Amino acid sequence: MRRDDRLDSDAAAVRAAARQTAWRVVAVSAGLVVVIVGLAVTFILQQSRPTERLERPAPGEEKIYVDANQMLVALVVLGLVAIVLVGLSSLAIARRAVTPLGTALRMQRSFVADASHELRTPLTVLDSRLQVLGRRLERGEPYAEALGSARADTRAMIDLVTDLLLVAESSANELRAGVRNGSDIRAVVHGVVADMRMLAEQRRIEVVADVQGEARVTINEVGLRRCLVVLLDNAIAHSPDGTTVTVRTSLEHGRVAIRVADQGSGIRDLAPDQVFDRFAHAAGTAGVTQRRSFGLGLALVRDLAARNGGRVEVERTGSDGTVMRLELPVARG
Repeated sequence: MRRDDRLDSDAAAVRAAARQTAWRVVAVSAGLVVVIVGLAVTFILQQSRPTERLERPAPGEEKIYVDANQMLVALVVLGLVAIVLVGLSSLAIARRAVTPLGTALRMQRSFVADASHELRTPLTVLDSRLQVLGRRLERGEPYAEALGSARADTRAMIDLVTDLLLVAESSANELRAGVRNGSDIRAVVHGVVADMRMLAEQRRIEVVADVQGEARVTINEVGLRRCLVVLLDNAIAHSPDGTTVTVRTSLEHGRVAIRVADQGSGIRDLAPDQVFDRFAHAAGTAGVTQRRSFGLGLALVRDLAARNGGRVEVERTGSDGTVMRLELPVARG
């Protein structure tokens, strides 16, 4: 089932719940209106009996006589109008009441999908490190470095899960308020490049980092790592064996630009801006075996960049490769 279908089914379920709630409220309200109108009709009919009409008013008392038929018609019309108004207001109130439930349902689905995607690449890196560790143990080679790297990966995954939970529970303003001094772009880029080389070297792809200058950006370190991992993972996945993926950073008009360039065949079958849509799939590079992808990574980068005052775009794409440009504000103070 496509995500659009799931969203449509979720929206339909929310609307159905709103209608059911509204109909229940209307039924109860209509019952009350009918009871009130019925009591009023009974009173008017009683007062319209001949014996009541022939009664003489007591001294100082005045009686006003109205047409019983007209009064009955007026009461019925007022009752129907009241029922209609109650129905419309109940539907509007019910829709407002169930809207948070629909939002919570969409957030739950998005969290599960995002968490599944975000954990896939770190688990792949960890699996590669464990394979290296296993081979070194079999050969009796030193394994302390490989073991330390595996432990670092597990700690990074714990941080990632924590960040995913924070993203699910926090608003964008709270996330931005949580960034104090920003993240060191140089340290994070070199750290992510070192991790992603574990995946790239399996296909003889070289990952090169070219960091110009020192800067801190207004995004927490885990969020920045997530963006870079997704961009590099995407570039490696669409690169032919034996090519190079380059990460370059530069300072442009008070903002840091991070460019990730591959040497693939470019984006095909999709407009460049559509690759950032959830569940979008670009055609793969000829001769490259594609891993299963759910089309979530670039959408996550776009959302994270926007939350932190930045943006991401396809700067260039063609038969000689694609360049993704991530732009983030420089942290002040």
